[in-house]
Amino acid sequence: MATAPEKLLLRLEWKVVRRLDGRLQGAHRTTYRGAGIDFTGLRPYDEGDDARHIDWNVTARLDEPHLRVFTEDRELTVWLVLDRSASMAAGRPGRGKHDVLAELALVLARLFGRGGNRVGALLFDTGMVRVVPPGTTRRHTLRIGAELERTAESHGGATTDLAEMLDAAGRLARRRALIVVLSDFIGDGDWERSLQRLARRHEVVALRIVDTADDVLPEAGLIVVEDAETGEQLVVDSADPLLRVRFREAVNARDARLAAGMRRAGVPVHRVDTDRDLAEALVEVVARTRDRSP
Repeated sequence: MATAPEKLLLRLEWKVVRRLDGRLQGAHRTTYRGAGIDFTGLRPYDEGDDARHIDWNVTARLDEPHLRVFTEDRELTVWLVLDRSASMAAGRPGRGKHDVLAELALVLARLFGRGGNRVGALLFDTGMVRVVPPGTTRRHTLRIGAELERTAESHGGATTDLAEMLDAAGRLARRRALIVVLSDFIGDGDWERSLQRLARRHEVVALRIVDTADDVLPEAGLIVVEDAETGEQLVVDSADPLLRVRFREAVNARDARLAAGMRRAGVPVHRVDTDRDLAEALVEVVARTRDRSP
């Protein structure tokens, strides 16, 4: 009897993967400057770089640390950083942010794996990290799906520390890799500095999963508003015009901070709404990624 991850992957292979086949391959840059075989040049050392690549002769001659730079092999190591915190449970049953994250993770793992790339996953919730080491096969994609199912109901009570999540990814990815962060980016911590450190060593792409509940306050009179991460509850009048204005201002400020932080780190962020067709959303991500490529 097929397991839940097997049923989900079969459905996604039929409805999404077939439509995307060949469209994601080549969407990432295949010539990275990092740890590989072919020497391409030198560059000054940056904080966080691998000291093993320092060219000591050049460093002594120029009196400034320099690294040897190589062209990497075509095959990538891809790490999926998957936010399993409580705020990701928002949304209607069967199509909440957790559900969309699971679908995205399986589709990306299957597509990248079929292209010969090794795909691993880091599943993060406050106080808990689960790791699926990189692999390429369909069975490996199902292993990621099984871990997603295991973490679906295990949520902590504290606000997500986004910096901790990104730092965990940095510790995990020893060699240069493509890191895809799937999250709603609702949380605390000095995440921008952590993102900058991560982006200096790796190619980083952010997929921000958003539900209508994140952006819109329904006009339903008195309602109980609950912080999905801390469990704190508050009764508010959702029809209060001043409250609605303040809510919209807070949403706009949150989005502006996120966009500015991503821009400063040089990380592209793509919005994926829970009510959007998954294949269409990914085709748009690919198109925008190609438009950014030099």
